[in-house]
Amino acid sequence: MVKRRVVTRDGYGRIAVGEESIPLLGEGSVLVEVKASLVSPGTELGGVVELRKNPEPSRKAAAFGYGNAGVILETGDAVTGLEKGMRVACIGAGYAQHASHAVVPQNLTVPIADGLSFEEAAFAHLAATALQAVRRSQVALGHTVAVFGLGIVGQVASQLARASGARVIGIDRLGLRIDVARKSGIDLAVDFSGTDPVEAAQDLTNGHGIDIAIMAFGGDANIAIRQAVSMMKTAPDTHKMGTITIVGGARFEGHFPTSFGNIDIRASSRCGPGYHDEQWERGADYPPVFVEWTSRRNLEVVTSFTAEGRLNIEGLITHRVALEEAPEACEELIDHPDRALGVILLP
Repeated sequence: MVKRRVVTRDGYGRIAVGEESIPLLGEGSVLVEVKASLVSPGTELGGVVELRKNPEPSRKAAAFGYGNAGVILETGDAVTGLEKGMRVACIGAGYAQHASHAVVPQNLTVPIADGLSFEEAAFAHLAATALQAVRRSQVALGHTVAVFGLGIVGQVASQLARASGARVIGIDRLGLRIDVARKSGIDLAVDFSGTDPVEAAQDLTNGHGIDIAIMAFGGDANIAIRQAVSMMKTAPDTHKMGTITIVGGARFEGHFPTSFGNIDIRASSRCGPGYHDEQWERGADYPPVFVEWTSRRNLEVVTSFTAEGRLNIEGLITHRVALEEAPEACEELIDHPDRALGVILLP
């Protein structure tokens, strides 16, 4: 039985590297030799921290991860548009794991240009998630967008909002993330621990207020959402108006008062339609007239934008480590989020 190397986590939140059998190659899937994978500091490691606080002893160690890139070694039955030897970006929880090999459904796999590195392509899942959030927010030319949380999704959302013609204010408390955002060309990056983001937004918009707020972080969002509302434009009826899009695991535990009457609250937690639809993932499609931007099309956009230099992914990479060093790299992200952002694992 052919084995693969994998990074695992167990019910106590312990991370390790081990071996297991390569998953069977089913219909509508491809076998990929992984060249790089991206650790998600939010969803993946947030889950590790939660398990350490609230262990699940019955939970066995299992592979994790949902964004990698590599070369197709073999294609399953009914696969179209993908061939052996193609360089590809792959996504999907349970598929595009931190491992030496992965079996991934064809619609969660997209070919990448020769000029795009495997390390950059490994960001495709989080980049497509950011793109979907910008789409859901309906960012338009001339808008001002506030992005709360400058992790990977927040960084990419900021870049894509600017590419859509908006001015962008990014808000975080970690110096590394603020520096990365500034180098990427954001209009204004604010350390909320020392600067009032509401006042900063008023200055940036000449007192008009922002149009859109994107919550790109997990955890308690009560303060951030109230700040976002304060930043927004005021309608003639005295109510605030704008859009708040929740893309991370942000939680708002307060009630929605009548002053929210002109504010749209939108959820955008995935990389686009199709993801988690098993039939679609393995090759079915939706009528384009009804669903234009599927997860796969969003993946195609972000990978092509990166290859063309329209999206700066290289600037988000802070660490490149061998797969065997994954436990130490993950601990660095957990213990020192101010030192690491994009951590790439190289099998």
